[in-house]
Amino acid sequence: MRLAKPVFIIHLLVLLLSFSSYSQEAIKPRPSPLAVIAIKYRDSYLKITYSQPHKNNRSVFGSLVPYGQVWRTGANEATEMTVTKDVQLNGTLLKAGTYSMFSIPEKDHWTIIINSEVGLWGSYNYNNKLDVMRFDVPVQVVSGVVYEPFTMIFNQQNEMANLLMMWDNVKISIPIKFILLP
Repeated sequence: MRLAKPVFIIHLLVLLLSFSSYSQEAIKPRPSPLAVIAIKYRDSYLKITYSQPHKNNRSVFGSLVPYGQVWRTGANEATEMTVTKDVQLNGTLLKAGTYSMFSIPEKDHWTIIINSEVGLWGSYNYNNKLDVMRFDVPVQVVSGVVYEPFTMIFNQQNEMANLLMMWDNVKISIPIKFILLP
C-alpha cells in the first residue's frame, strides 16, 4: 500500500508535464502576415493594420482580386485605420477614430472606402450604410517592377503625406493632410 501514493504522484506529474508541453507549441506563421504602418505629425498619429497577401505567381487584379467588387484591402481581417486627431484624406475630413478600410479596384482607378465598422473578417459582412467616406484615386501601372507582397507605406513631408499601396505592378496614392489647430 505504501507504493500507491508515490505512484499516484508520479502519474500526476507526468500528466501535468504533458499538458504544459502542448502549450509550448509554436504558432504557425500566416501565409499573409500581419503588417502595421504608422505615421506621426506633432500630436497626430495615424496607424494602419493590414495583412500582406503575396502574388505567388498569380494574376492579381482582375482575377485574384476581381474588378468592381469590394475588397478588404489586404488579406484575412479587414484593414483597419486609427487616427488620433482629425485628418484629411483626399481632401475630405476624417474625424479621429478607428475605421475599416475597403477598396473597389478597377483597371484605371480604385474607390477607397472608409467604414465605421471594425473587427470584420474580410469584406463578407461589409455594410455600405456604415461608410464614412468614399473617393476615387487613379491607378499607376509600374512597368518593370513587381511588388510580391501587398505593401503599404507612408511618404511624408511635414503635415502632408501620401499613403502608397502597391501590389504586383499596380500602385495607388492617397493624399493625407494632418490638420493643424491653432
